[in-house]
Amino acid sequence: MELIRGLYNLGDQHRGCAVTIGNFDGVHIGHQHLIKTVCDQANGASLRACAVSFEPLPVEYFLPEDKRPNRLTSCREKITQLTSRGLDQLLLLRFNQALANSSADEFIKRVLIDGLNTKYLLIGDDFRFGKDRRGTFATLQQASSQYGFTLQQAETLRFAEERISSTRVRNLIEDGNLATAAELLGRDYSIEGRVEYGAQLGRTIGFPTANIALNGLNPPLRGVFAVSIAGPRNQVQQGIANVGVKPTVKGVRLSLEVHLLDFNSDLYRQRLRVSFLHKLRDEKKFASLDELKAAIATDEQNARQWFTNTTQRF
Repeated sequence: MELIRGLYNLGDQHRGCAVTIGNFDGVHIGHQHLIKTVCDQANGASLRACAVSFEPLPVEYFLPEDKRPNRLTSCREKITQLTSRGLDQLLLLRFNQALANSSADEFIKRVLIDGLNTKYLLIGDDFRFGKDRRGTFATLQQASSQYGFTLQQAETLRFAEERISSTRVRNLIEDGNLATAAELLGRDYSIEGRVEYGAQLGRTIGFPTANIALNGLNPPLRGVFAVSIAGPRNQVQQGIANVGVKPTVKGVRLSLEVHLLDFNSDLYRQRLRVSFLHKLRDEKKFASLDELKAAIATDEQNARQWFTNTTQRF
């Protein structure tokens, strides 16, 4: 898949497309259905399969930082997930004041027609676009007649009789229902990042941790979890992870810290993927480092027991 950042990087080779548009936060199974449909249409008509997405997400642009919803995937992780879905290209548009002020008709003309020479367009059932979100399916129907592209609205995918959406996945993760979230994502919820130096506190109390840079990602989970950790050569280790601000040591910055079970090698600067499998407890402020150490020991014991029971079930 080719990543194209901005309309100004489009060339003739990128035009003549089957297109879908969305934020694609999480790239859940609903998104995957959209992308597969577009890829099938592109393959059948000798078109380029193209997804159009935005960074920052529109809701992030319009809301102050402390009011923004949690995000499932960073921009990098979204691109990674889309790369494996069979697309020919991803057009990533910077959501700024100019794009926010573009009317629906301007967006259609500049992006879909002049930019991509769209021949087939598939949109989700909740898609709105253009200034003040005035663009609707009816707007696109009129444009499809004017410009001669095929328009299709995707069917609503449901799981357990409820619509699949990024918001639903976020809520499940916030509630600690990681198993159901994994079914909607088609994979375990994970965060990927590079190991950076921390305060080395975990090492001093007998539980060395890898501190993974979140780079501004505000994920929809807090607490202590049983996790699996995949390294650069796809070695997988079991571990426990804490996502929070470390209130016991008066932390203020959100962090992801991982303690790998039965592992004692240097991971600094390596990229790790942490998959969240089971919530052990909420983050808690302890009265002393000794209480924190005892709690982590209990977390490790509970995680080991969970891994043992899970292995025995399958």
